[in-house]
Amino acid sequence: MKKLILHIPHSSTIIPSLQGYVVGQDILNAEIEKLTDWYTDELFSNPTDVSVVAPFSRIFCDPERFTDDSQEVMAKFGMGVLYETLDSGDKMREVTAQNRAFILENFYDPHHKKLNSSVLQQLQQTEKALVVDCHSFPSVPLQRALVQDTNTPDYNIGTDAFHTPQKLIDFSKDYFENLGYSLGIDTPYSGTIVPMEHYHKNKNVQSVMLEVNRRLYLNEPSHQKSENFEHTKSVVQGFLAGLRSL
Repeated sequence: MKKLILHIPHSSTIIPSLQGYVVGQDILNAEIEKLTDWYTDELFSNPTDVSVVAPFSRIFCDPERFTDDSQEVMAKFGMGVLYETLDSGDKMREVTAQNRAFILENFYDPHHKKLNSSVLQQLQQTEKALVVDCHSFPSVPLQRALVQDTNTPDYNIGTDAFHTPQKLIDFSKDYFENLGYSLGIDTPYSGTIVPMEHYHKNKNVQSVMLEVNRRLYLNEPSHQKSENFEHTKSVVQGFLAGLRSL
């Protein structure tokens, strides 16, 4: 049976070690409030698919980032694989070479090994694997967001020219527009994750990112669930069911 690989990198609020942080807990808590993709594990996870959930906060280690800062567009803002600045641009953490190596070895690498093994298992079973990169985003752009347009869509898919077939894009457009939602394609967020061993090498590994506007399920700017949470979850689950049927 076809199973999607649900990559859920930003739902956790756990900081395993405070080593190097130069701000107080109140500032860290505010940054967690702002940057966490709240409840994406609940919105996306289901009994059918395989969920790969990062068990640590993105402000500790961001598994969506390249480890090589020269390849990572957000590194110039101090928000590469290990965030060193707040969204405001103020200093948040001093990262030593030793601490960087420890975090990558003990947190980043094991997460990606789990993602890789999940993809490999699906390839062995069905000869194809479809990764869904699962995110949410604030209705008002973050200060460091690359796109600052305040007219944000309800949903946003991110694509990769090599790993996202046109049929996935067409299905996404039809699905959300038929339900009356607006959809951004590679805006305000673009791209989608693919394990590096398959990246731009294996077309049997497909990927698409889905970003859910937090106004659809939260009482922003808090992380309190709104009365629309369950409905939004059903919309997301319908999208996943449609992907499985393609």
